[in-house]
Order: sequence, then structure tokens, then C-alpha cells
Amino acid sequence: MLGKTYFTPFTHGEVKAQGWLLRQLRIQADGLSGHLDQIWPDIRDSRWIGGDRDGWERVPYWLDGFVPLAYLLDDDDLKARAKRYIDGILARQEEDGWICPCAQEERATYDVWAYMLILKVLAMYADLSGDERIPGAMKRALWRLKEHMHFHTLFGWGAARWYECLIPIYWLYERTGEEWLIDLCYRLRTQGMDYRQIFTPYRDAEPRREWTFDTHVVNLAMCLKQESLMSRLTGGDPDAFGLLAHGTLKRHHGMAVGHFTGDECTAGLSPVQGSELCSVVEAMYSFEQMLAVSGNPHWADEAERLAFNALPAAISPDMWTHQYDQMTNQIRCERLPEDHVVFGTNGPDSHLFGLEPNFGCCTANFNQGWPKFASSLFMRAQDGLASCLIAPGEVRFEQDGAQVRVSLCTDYPFKGSLRYEVETDRPVAFTLYVRIPAAASGARVDGAAAQPGAFFAIRRTWQGTQQVEVAIDFDCALVERPGDMRCLWRGPLLYSVAIDERWEKREYTDKGVERKYPYCDYEIFPESAWNYAFAGAEFSVREHEVGDRPFDPAQAPVEITAQLAPVEWHEEHGVCTPAPESRQATGPARAVRMIPYGCTNLRMTEMPIAE
Repeated sequence: MLGKTYFTPFTHGEVKAQGWLLRQLRIQADGLSGHLDQIWPDIRDSRWIGGDRDGWERVPYWLDGFVPLAYLLDDDDLKARAKRYIDGILARQEEDGWICPCAQEERATYDVWAYMLILKVLAMYADLSGDERIPGAMKRALWRLKEHMHFHTLFGWGAARWYECLIPIYWLYERTGEEWLIDLCYRLRTQGMDYRQIFTPYRDAEPRREWTFDTHVVNLAMCLKQESLMSRLTGGDPDAFGLLAHGTLKRHHGMAVGHFTGDECTAGLSPVQGSELCSVVEAMYSFEQMLAVSGNPHWADEAERLAFNALPAAISPDMWTHQYDQMTNQIRCERLPEDHVVFGTNGPDSHLFGLEPNFGCCTANFNQGWPKFASSLFMRAQDGLASCLIAPGEVRFEQDGAQVRVSLCTDYPFKGSLRYEVETDRPVAFTLYVRIPAAASGARVDGAAAQPGAFFAIRRTWQGTQQVEVAIDFDCALVERPGDMRCLWRGPLLYSVAIDERWEKREYTDKGVERKYPYCDYEIFPESAWNYAFAGAEFSVREHEVGDRPFDPAQAPVEITAQLAPVEWHEEHGVCTPAPESRQATGPARAVRMIPYGCTNLRMTEMPIAE
């Protein structure tokens, strides 16, 4: 028996983005994500559609974000291009159900992670498009996977990410009720890595310059939802493992931004160790899934922390280029000397902005971040609707025979004002659950005090058009970091010193893959001072209109003027040292502009208190 989730995600395109979030999705479609099938050989000429390039995870990764992006924007061109890939994949499914592009004799050594991933994509596509071919194709594919695992146990990435396959299995089981699908879930768990053993006890507190599946940052971001998903079969607390694992990772490898390091494996607490962009979007997806299963608003807070800070920080404002690794204190993005690479197991170009710095997985995978976030703005509650993630958007659904539209007009997270508009075609009673972020210092719903970190329930009979006004208060706070450092938070946004920057493009061809404007590589150089320490706790906040590019440093929607003092802080081989040589101020304090971390490309975020 498969247990129900606390919230039920909308899956048929009922949720749409508005305001700044809609603009962000349009930027993504006009940027790299919307053009990979035209410019990148691993997508354009993939074996998945009959070409001779990559036939593993890259097309499934790309479709995992491109499909929801196309339907969120209701863009006929994007939808047609997605359909071309789905048609090609379905047409090449083998008679016995095998669905990945490899020959019969290659199956034993084919890592079935890509097999699991494409099934997730197909389930999502079926929901959004109504494609009636997909349930049958998925049933044949999952049966073949079950038979395959009799003789070829999980290995590699498939063993590390087995729980991702629960998502398409659950999808099909809810439509067929066939018990062999449940048996497959348990077989996956038996053959796959059990991350509970990694965290009880945790033996990877100290970073090591070695690559392992156990410490790989993307695996760890994905595994957070392992027991939440399994709890639908086994019962028990859906949150216990996720809270333990996430808390442990942040304690030993935490970043100021709320994520954990991994460049490419867990890398400790230093502000110059990076974290892979794939891990950011996979952690967001884990939190969104966990929120649906348990209804715990904590996971919404964690998803927003990454969406509003870590995700945009690793992507250029026009979304044509991205980093593989982002650093908390990132004073330049220049190719590092081969013998002085700060990253644990990544290469010297990992923090450059480009087409595929270091590895191309993030090139295909980063584009799931915003579309899946937007799709999770609203979810069904047992007795109504939950506003789960806070950003401008709307949802249309049916409630007890009434047609209902709920929209949220807001500039959150940049501003704290929210206005819900509920429109019904006939009177209907249901509960609207408004989530109050834990980052708020206070909140009011139609004037009534609301508890941060919880859902505020509005139970009423809705008729015609009604509005709900929510006011959220933000306070500035210097938050302690390891090594007696500090970082500045205001509500849901982390702030960094705005460093003037100079971009230099690098156009070249490598292994047959062309980098040319606008998807060339870039090195970024600082053009202003960065060596500061906090010189007080008085901050002046200025809010602006949210521009055409919400996360562009040139038009940041909010800025803070802080008193900072220069200190002796050195640069070594293109990276600032983890801490200054001295905390003694070398000059008088001055007013320095700080902007949201997500709006920065170069930044200083963790700084000491000046002596």
C-alpha cells in the first residue's frame, strides 16, 4: 500500500509564474537552457534521438528542466522541440521495454541512472501534455528494469541514486495499482546505497582530497529525500533522516548561503571551497519533494534559501553561462594555476562562467531549478490550498465543483508585501494555508499576527473576488560563521560586498565543442576593493523596483549600506585566503554597498569583525 502525501503537487500545468519569476523563466528560455538542442552537440546530436553523441544523462537532465519550462511559459515552439525528443525516445524503445540508447550487448555495463532519470521525465511530460503513449511505455520500461536487475545489480550512479526511481514508480502505481511495482521499489532499496549508514555514525566530517560516491555532493543533495520517499511504503517519520543528514552536512561542510560544500566531494567549512551547481538544484528538488510528503514548512524555507541565493549566484544574469563551482568569497573567476587548484577534486576552470566549465552535467541539469521551483508555488491540501513557496504566481483548480483562481502578487524575497487574490465562480468553502517564512522577524495576515516558520490557515467561504494582505518584516542580522567570521542576512536574502567587475570572454573550440558568444567562457576580474571586515551593526536598507533581470548586480532590487573597514587580506593564486592576515583595521570605516548574494558574480560574504 502506498501512503498519501501531506500535500499534493499540481502536475497538469495548473500553476503559472507571474511577475519577476515569470521574467526569470523567460530569461532562461532565451538563454542557454532554451538553446542547448541547437548549439550543444551532446543534446543536439545525442544518441537518444539517433545521433552519435552522449547517450546517457545529458538529454534526460536537459528535458527534466526544459519540459516544465516549456509548459510554464506555454511556449508552442519550446513544447514542439520537447515533443521531438520525447517522440524520438519513445520510437527507439526496444520491443522488450528497454528504453536507453545502447545495444543489447552493452546493457550489462550501462549505468541505469539515466534509465531512471528518463522515466522521471516521461512521467512529468505525460502529466503536462496528456500524452497517452507514456503509461504503457513506462510500464514496459520498468518491467524490463526489474528483469534486468535479476542478473545485473545496481552499480555506480544507479546504485547511488536508486531512490530517484521511486518517483516514476509511484506515478505508475497510482495509475495501475500493480504490486510488482512495489516489489521493484524494495529491490531498488536492497541493491542501492543506504545513506542512513553514512550518517549513523557520520565519518566524513574532515574533508579529503579524494573522490568517492559516499561524499559526492550531488549524491548527498539527492539522498536527503531517500527516507521521505520510502516512508510512503514503510511508514515512520518522513522527516527524521532528512533533518539528520542535512543538519550533519551543514554542521561539518556548511556554507553561509545555507548549502554545503562539494567541489566535487564534501570540502569543509572554508569560504573559498566551492559547491557544484548540480547539487544546488538537486537539493531544491529534494526539499520540494520532502515538503509534499510531510507538509513540514521547514523544507520550503530551505528550498527558498537556495532558490533566492545559491542558484542565481552561479548563473550569469542573462542565463547564457554558469559556473560549475561557486565560492562564498569569490574575488575573481580566473583559470587557476594547475598546481594551485583550491577545489578538492575539480579542475582549475570550475568557477569560470561558461558553456560547460569542468564537466557538462551542470550545463544540462541546472535548468531544472527555476521551473520546478515555480511548479511548487502552490500545492493541494486535504481541505484546500497551500501557498508553499513564496514568489509571484497563480493557480487554477476545481474545489467542490467551483472553479477557483488564486494569485499571489509580490516582489518577495526582495520586499515583504504579499497580496493574495482569490476568485471563484460560485461560493465555496476551503482553507487557504499561507506559509510564513522562518526568516521573517514578524508577520501579519490581514492585520492578525502570524507565526514565522508555520502555515497560517484562513478558513472561510470564498465568493466572488477577495483579497488577503500579508506583511512580512525583515531584520538585518550578523550571523556567526566558523573561524569567528560573520555574514549578513536580511530575511530570506544573504548579502555580499558588491565588487565592481570586468568580464573578458574566451572563445575557442575544445573536443569539437565550440564556445562562442553568447555561450563562450568568461573570466571575471575585480575592479574595486574587497578586503573588508564588518565595522558595526548599523545597516541602511534601500529597496528598488525589480528590474528586467531580477538578479543582475547592476540593478539589484535591494541594497544595504554597511560600515566596513579595510583589513590586511591577501590573494593567493587567484583566490583570497580563507581569513585575513590581521583583523586590525588598516583605515577608517567606510560606507560600502552590499547586495543580495544571488545578484553577485564576484563577492565577499564571510568577513570578520574589525578590531
